[in-house]
Amino acid sequence: MTTIYHNPACGTSRNTLALIRNTGEEPTVIEYLKTPPTRATLIQMISDAGLSVRDAIRQKGSPYAELGLDNPQLSDDALIDAMLANPILINRPFVIAAKGTRLCRPSELVLDILSKPQQQEFTKEDGEAVINAEGHRVAKSS
Repeated sequence: MTTIYHNPACGTSRNTLALIRNTGEEPTVIEYLKTPPTRATLIQMISDAGLSVRDAIRQKGSPYAELGLDNPQLSDDALIDAMLANPILINRPFVIAAKGTRLCRPSELVLDILSKPQQQEFTKEDGEAVINAEGHRVAKSS
């Protein structure tokens, strides 16, 4: 079973959810702004994704600067406290799947942890093709 910590107002989160659904699976969707993870779950997701706590904090569109979270002397515990008090600070979307946990930015990172193949063509909201008609990842042109 796949779980996504989702923000429906975020295009990256919507694209990630659509890629999961493109496998035919209906994931558990947790709108983390309404239902934030517990402290233990948040710490576990960050660790399982191989991130530092700072890597998991959303700076853009959040009170990151106003709260002084750019202070390099703040401990991980203090940063986790801020994320739990202000869930908008949790970068998104985190996806927990059979093959691992990822912060899916960009959204196609979710493909690395999904067990089931893509079923059909997929294009992100911005028009970028991600999956071709055969269900394979489209190579990015440089």
